[in-house]
Amino acid sequence: MDLTAYRVVQEALTNVTRHAGARTARVRLCFDRDRLTITVTDDGTDEMAETAETAGTAGTGGPAGPVPVEGGRGFGLIGLRERAESVGGTLRAGHRAEGGFRVTARLPLYPDTPAPTERTP
Repeated sequence: MDLTAYRVVQEALTNVTRHAGARTARVRLCFDRDRLTITVTDDGTDEMAETAETAGTAGTGGPAGPVPVEGGRGFGLIGLRERAESVGGTLRAGHRAEGGFRVTARLPLYPDTPAPTERTP
């Protein structure tokens, strides 16, 4: 899970640098009793959101939060979603109503580990 958390922050900040035209980016880590929520936001020009809208897959942010984004030029967000899901978590990304972009990952602190299999002699 720790490597997944690191990669979420790394890829989200890479996207800010490459695509957002942002002046600032914020990384927020919130620990719950059994979950880590990572939120990376920027105040960019929404190039990523516009790209996703062109692909017809992004919506506006709102009370329910950003709509998942599957479009775009690369596979970074798709890969992050798959990485989050591989440890039992979720990832959402989309533009914010107030401008900029948001990536939110919710990761379990104690992912289920498969039970060891019994070996017969």
